[in-house]
Amino acid sequence: GPMERHPERPGPPHAGPGRIGAQAPTPRPQGSQSTGTRPLIPGPRKEFVEAFDTPPPAPRGANAAPPGPEAPADPYSSVSDWDERPPGADDGATKESRGGRGRTFTGIAAAAVTTVLAVVVAGQVAHDGGGRSGAAQAAGVDRGGDDDTSRSDARPTPAPKKAVVKALSYEQKMAKAYPLAPKLKASGKFEAVPGAAKAPGKGHKYRYRIDVEKGLGLDSGLFAQAVQKTLNDERSWAHDGAMTFERISTGDPDFVITLASPGTTADWCAKSGLDTTEDNVSCDSAATERVMINAYRWAQGSSTFGPDKLFSYRQMLINHEVGHRLGHNHVSCRTPGALAPVMQQQTKSLDIDNIKCRPNAWVYPTG
Repeated sequence: GPMERHPERPGPPHAGPGRIGAQAPTPRPQGSQSTGTRPLIPGPRKEFVEAFDTPPPAPRGANAAPPGPEAPADPYSSVSDWDERPPGADDGATKESRGGRGRTFTGIAAAAVTTVLAVVVAGQVAHDGGGRSGAAQAAGVDRGGDDDTSRSDARPTPAPKKAVVKALSYEQKMAKAYPLAPKLKASGKFEAVPGAAKAPGKGHKYRYRIDVEKGLGLDSGLFAQAVQKTLNDERSWAHDGAMTFERISTGDPDFVITLASPGTTADWCAKSGLDTTEDNVSCDSAATERVMINAYRWAQGSSTFGPDKLFSYRQMLINHEVGHRLGHNHVSCRTPGALAPVMQQQTKSLDIDNIKCRPNAWVYPTG
């Protein structure tokens, strides 16, 4: 039967608080955002300055004397004792800078650097929108729309990366079923497939055009490619240089291979006294220029070949109907278990007069 298409059911909505990266926004540190004329980065705290104004104690080391009453212990020694060595400085220079007034300036510099780093880092976290981790931003992961307030409206949303879909090969497309209703009657208007394909062989040359009915939603380029490849195959009517086939889109063809909906196929076959409605089949409408290929059969195949032999079924369909145009009538299989003749009505049955045969697409199956 036809493939039925079910619209996808929407999945559950994204869980809110439970998803990755949805922590509470980081509070902004004071002074991380400029308001009016207030400086962006505050100066050292008052206690830091007062502490550094008193003479610092001597460096703590193996030979350092304990601090006396004239040199109170440095309450911020843990800050000012950092080894902020400039690159390339030797140990002598470092020792010198860590004693006396040099140490005070080193401490102030360290405190200032610490303050600046804290403000810059905190400011960066606050600007990045708190809840969303940097990793999620870089990956372009979309969040749910329930907490957009935590991000800047001015920042564009990164576009999700498109999945790279590898194009299907000719063989893969020919083995794939396509949706089409068994009772479809489309527009009745035909469009010639543009372009041309030269006849590759020798022998009598047949020129054909391909028309596809508008509104089928099928790949007309694939159909045209299949016709040209199939008819000119060594296993088809072109066998042993007997004849060759050329596709044209303008000028006067010998016949027109037409891909049409079941309803339109029936109309054109009736013009030649043929009824295709009973088994929804194709025909060569001999009283007209059209060889009719039923788009339902092209898209969906038949139970005689089954879904795994769609490629072969489509080749049979082309060879069988063009075979009628070339003057061949129906032939039935006479040997049980043999390949069915290409001119047998294989869409209808592979078991005629209790002689069951195997499906076959070719005039000369062995080549």
